[in-house]
Amino acid sequence: MPDRTEVRLGEYGSALLGDAQLTLRDIERLRALEARRRLTLDRIPTGWRLKADATVGILVLDRVRLVIEPKFAIPGDQLMTWLAYALGAPAPLPVTARRWATGPEGFADLVAAALLEECERLLREGLRRDYVRRQNLEPVLRGRLDVASQVTRRYGQLDKLHVRTFDRETDTWDNRVLGTALQVAGALATCPELARDLYTIAGAFPQPSLPDAALRALDRTRYTRLNARYRAAHTWARLLLRGGGVTDLLTDRGTTADGLLLAMPALWEAVVRRLVTEATGPCGGRAVSSNGAVGITVQGDLGSTSAFRPDVLLSLPGADPLVRTLLPVDAKYKRYDRSGVGAADVHQLLTYSAGYASSGDPRAVIVHPRTGGHSHRVLRVDSPRGILGSIHVLGIDTHALPRQAAGWVGSVLPWASW
Repeated sequence: MPDRTEVRLGEYGSALLGDAQLTLRDIERLRALEARRRLTLDRIPTGWRLKADATVGILVLDRVRLVIEPKFAIPGDQLMTWLAYALGAPAPLPVTARRWATGPEGFADLVAAALLEECERLLREGLRRDYVRRQNLEPVLRGRLDVASQVTRRYGQLDKLHVRTFDRETDTWDNRVLGTALQVAGALATCPELARDLYTIAGAFPQPSLPDAALRALDRTRYTRLNARYRAAHTWARLLLRGGGVTDLLTDRGTTADGLLLAMPALWEAVVRRLVTEATGPCGGRAVSSNGAVGITVQGDLGSTSAFRPDVLLSLPGADPLVRTLLPVDAKYKRYDRSGVGAADVHQLLTYSAGYASSGDPRAVIVHPRTGGHSHRVLRVDSPRGILGSIHVLGIDTHALPRQAAGWVGSVLPWASW
C-alpha cells in the first residue's frame, strides 16, 4: 500500500489540500459524500478546502488518509459505548478498549477490535456448520453419482467418479461475511498489532467474498436459534463494510473509498430513540409510528406534500386507562447546554405538540448531548391568548453509562407529573 499523508481535522473543522494530494477518483468520492451532506469540498486557488460536517472517523483516499476527530459532547473513549448502545450490540470489553485506544484514531481501531472480539468468541464456541452442496471428482463413490457428467466427461471410465455431495462445512454466508469484514478491518486498522491479529483470525474463516456480495448476504440474513449468536459480529461487520458514508444508522452505499465514517446526528437519533423507549417501559409507554394517518402533513403548496415527523413519538397511559397520550420527542445534536434553543427548533416542536399532544397542555421534548451532568429545563411559549405549549429540554451527560441515562430520562420526562 502506498504511503499516504495523514490529514487531521476536527468535527465541523476544515483542512487545506493541495492539487497534488487529491486524484480525480478522490474528488469523485468526496463529491459523493458532499451530496450526502457529510462534508464540503470547495475549490480554492491553491487546491481544495475540505470541511467536515457532524461526521467523525477515517477516510482512506489514494494519497491522503483523513482522520476526523470527535470534538463534540461525546468523548472519544465513550463513543464506542454509545455506538454499541445505539446498535443494540454488546459494548467492547474494558480491557479491549484499553488495549486498542492508543491514539486519537482509536475509534476506528475499536470498531475493528469489537469485530475481532466477537469473531474470537465464535471460534472458541465453534463456527456454525451447514450442509453445502458440492460437485467433486472422487476415486470412490461418495454421495450421489452424477450420471450425466460421468457419461459425458469420463466416457464410461470408472477410475474417477463425478459425485454430488452434501457435507457439513463452515463455508456458509454467516461465516463468509465475517471473513470479508476481517479483511476490510485489517486494511483499516492503524495499530500494526491489531491489523496482524485481524488478518490472522481471518484465515480461520472461509474464503472472503467481495464486500458488495457480503453486504447483500447480510441484508438477506434472518436470525434463528441456529445463528442468533452471530448477530453482534454481523452488526460490527455491517458497519465496517459500509464504512464509507451514512444511510440507515451509520452508512451509505455508493462510496468506494476505504474508511469508517460515523454521522453523529444519526447516531444521536438512534441513542435517543432507544433511551426514551426504554424509559417508557416501566410506566406502560411505547414508541409508535408517526407515518401514515398519524403523520403531520402540509398540502396545497407548490410541489409534493411535505410532512413533519418527530424522531420518536411516545404513546403514554393517562389517568384513564382507556385514553393514551402522545408525546413527541426530537433528538438534537446541538450544544443546547451552552446556548438557547433556536427559533426554528422551537417552531418545529410547537408544531409537534399542537399535532400530537393534549390540547389542554401541549408538550414536546428535546434531547441533546452534554457533559458535566444531566440537565432539565422547560421552555414555556406564551401568546396573548394563553400558553401555546411547553418544551422540555433534556441534556444527557454522555460521560454517563447509557443505562443510567435511560433511568434518569424516565424520572424527569413529562409523564412523571401526569
